[in-house]
Amino acid sequence: MSAKTLVSSAVLTSALATALATMASAAPLTKAEADAAIAAKKVKCYGVALKGQNDCAAGPGTTCQGTSTVDYQGNAWKFVRADACESAVLPNGKHGSLKPI
Repeated sequence: MSAKTLVSSAVLTSALATALATMASAAPLTKAEADAAIAAKKVKCYGVALKGQNDCAAGPGTTCQGTSTVDYQGNAWKFVRADACESAVLPNGKHGSLKPI
């Protein structure tokens, strides 16, 4: 096998592993995870998640958890304490919301 073939195989293997890891981390929350958050009195708070750190609902073209494309995306939510959502003041001057922004 030539060096070029070995390098190409290594690059392809690495790209495939990265793609699989990305898909695994973007999986939706399980029912158990969602139930645990609700039991802990957490609510879905829209507009507070950093890029790629949302718990779900990140708009068209995304699959769910970890798929928000910008910080504080208005249609992406994160579970937070019920008393912390709407009182959260974000760097853009807005607040968290219990409904999509």
